[in-house]
Amino acid sequence: MSVPNTAPSTATVVKDSEAPLKVPAFKHPLDPLTPEEIVAVSHSVRRYVAEKTEVKAVRFITSSLLPPPKKAVLAYLQIPLLSGEKPESATEIVRKADVDFIDAVTGNAYNAILSLNGQDWVVDSIEKLPDGVQPQISVEELLLCEEIIRADERVIKLAAEVGVKPEQLHADGWAIGYDDRFPSNQRIQQALVFARWSRHENLYAHPLDFVPVVDSVTKKVIHIDFAPHYKRKGEKSLFDSAGVDVDITAPTTAPPKLEEDALAAANRKRVPPPKESHDFLPDLLAQKEGFKFREDIKPLHVLQPEGVSFKVDGHVLEWQKWKMHIAFHHREGIALSTITYNDNGNVRPVFYRLSLSEMVVPYGAPEHPHPRKHAFDVGEYGMGTMANELTLGCDCLGQIHYLPGSYVAHDGSAVVVKNVICIHEEDAGLLWKHTDYRVGGRSQAVRSRRLVIQQICTLANYEYIFNYMFYQDGNIELEVRLTGILQVYVQGQDEPNSPFGTTLAPGINAHYHQHIFSVRVDPMVDGLQNSVVETDIIPLPNAPVGSAANHLGNAFTTRSTPIARASDGAREFDYATDRRWSIVNPQKVHAASKRNAGYSIMGKGATAPMMALADSAVAKRAPFAKKELWVVKDVEGPNGSRMWPSGKYVPQTRDTPPDALPNWAAGDESLLGEDLLLFITMGITHIPRPEDWPVMPVEHLRLLFRPTNFFTSNPSMDVPGANDPKSVPAFPESSDASAGGACCAH
Repeated sequence: MSVPNTAPSTATVVKDSEAPLKVPAFKHPLDPLTPEEIVAVSHSVRRYVAEKTEVKAVRFITSSLLPPPKKAVLAYLQIPLLSGEKPESATEIVRKADVDFIDAVTGNAYNAILSLNGQDWVVDSIEKLPDGVQPQISVEELLLCEEIIRADERVIKLAAEVGVKPEQLHADGWAIGYDDRFPSNQRIQQALVFARWSRHENLYAHPLDFVPVVDSVTKKVIHIDFAPHYKRKGEKSLFDSAGVDVDITAPTTAPPKLEEDALAAANRKRVPPPKESHDFLPDLLAQKEGFKFREDIKPLHVLQPEGVSFKVDGHVLEWQKWKMHIAFHHREGIALSTITYNDNGNVRPVFYRLSLSEMVVPYGAPEHPHPRKHAFDVGEYGMGTMANELTLGCDCLGQIHYLPGSYVAHDGSAVVVKNVICIHEEDAGLLWKHTDYRVGGRSQAVRSRRLVIQQICTLANYEYIFNYMFYQDGNIELEVRLTGILQVYVQGQDEPNSPFGTTLAPGINAHYHQHIFSVRVDPMVDGLQNSVVETDIIPLPNAPVGSAANHLGNAFTTRSTPIARASDGAREFDYATDRRWSIVNPQKVHAASKRNAGYSIMGKGATAPMMALADSAVAKRAPFAKKELWVVKDVEGPNGSRMWPSGKYVPQTRDTPPDALPNWAAGDESLLGEDLLLFITMGITHIPRPEDWPVMPVEHLRLLFRPTNFFTSNPSMDVPGANDPKSVPAFPESSDASAGGACCAH
């Protein structure tokens, strides 16, 4: 791999020299591996491999902290296992690393576990992964994909046939998805190919009509696919039984055999890429005839003249009674841990860990090779490795604190993203208000402040903005914003519009697709032993209008059911009953409500049922997407907790792996008062619009965790009232408004 491809434009620098390790190596036991540690771990693996194995060339894929056991971490931090009780005594914590690498000659994959012994990283074990099991696809492999197709004579010839020069060829490397025509032990990608007329022009405006498949180990193109195109319906259509009023040029949506002529099987002519540019960079937009930037936007500044209200010590943050650990993870991106709330001197644990554990983006066009497009952006690529270096005043506004992140490169060096996580405060509107409307009545208004922990990740064409937000009333919110550029495919000049996509501009079609996320919640609400209660809101049963129990028919109540057994852990949302779930501590009871202290999951607006059939390839690979909530018991082993809902190793899986959610949600094991995990499914179904082109305005997804019977009363009553002397009338000459008047307090 050439040096320029070691780090993408989203990264900052590459560190490749082994520096002396600091002992102790961490302030907090969940601190991520430092760049120096990553390099030291790589050196230890290389030495061990050279001395004790037959592997000739190591290609590092991942290198990260293997977290210590929960109880050891909580004891080290003096967080009790049950609120109000004495913490357990601290025990020794051994810092460990988890490394995946590939034999760059044979393609065999390996996992290594190392321990820090003094100042030396010692290899505890190296295990060869089973044939067909593939670690995460690295950034360098994705960049390599473009190099491979540019060097292939068949690709160059096919591009030339539609007017594209070799230097204009570009490709996004994608995981192969599901394609059982290829051996499972062959490490492969599909290349979605585009043309680019100039250096920074929007390449997605010029999709090409073929899809090469590349071998990442041999660095060769091993096959080229052609999708059939759409045609007007004749007497008979492939989609007659489905009521779809078009047909395709091939007799089936299934892939042809590898030995067949793929273009002949598609049964259509070549289609050149659209010529028109659809740019987004300001200097290129300014060259467009008739284009003009808006000139009526006045500056809006976020100022905190007395500084921020949060404190940061390494990776530990404190703000408004909240305290938590913030880490960068190559796979999840942001990982928040040991989240506690100081309730008037009583430090109460809420979540042990909160992160994005998986996501899948299944596309809806059925004709080969488009069904292969169902990217697992966490498990296949790593949300962290795709994270941006954030820019002050652009990505993050106001007074900002940044945290860095790092991940391993193929050669064992550390790729550093300097400002990968930004932390700042925002005004969040009114927190609460009331006015006594009677004559002479008084009022009080309190504004809400929230803490935002943000990361932005670029997955080829798409951007994801992750905001973890903490509020003064005890709420925790995860907001996902989706933007970037739609994944598009070329459309022929006389080709009818696809029933599985939207024509955005002449010659450019964007397929229908979904973005389905799995949020992993490791709760410790007032302690590690929790239960999950499912609550439906229902009309009063067996009490019709006119009955003695419900004379006017208005009565409704709640029906709460604890999720008791592992086999009951897969749950569905029910709009008819406005279903919600609460994580509760059975040992903690609210003095007034007599209900268990808990946190409720509020995500009604974020549900999106998976559109792919239950026995489809993507549904088997992404079983988490079949249910809105999964509750399972956590099981900690030598290599950590249950983490990944589609398995640890996702690329090129062909079924549900053994270490995936459905296999954890089985049997009669109790889920009551246990150390639990929740996997919450949230998502959107994206039917593209022309207004999403050339760059999509952000779309929002929100998931809220709300204290329920957790606090004695509103915990934000002690937040001072609103009174901002810097607020002024927009038009002073026509306004008699005054600051700090009836709107605030009197």
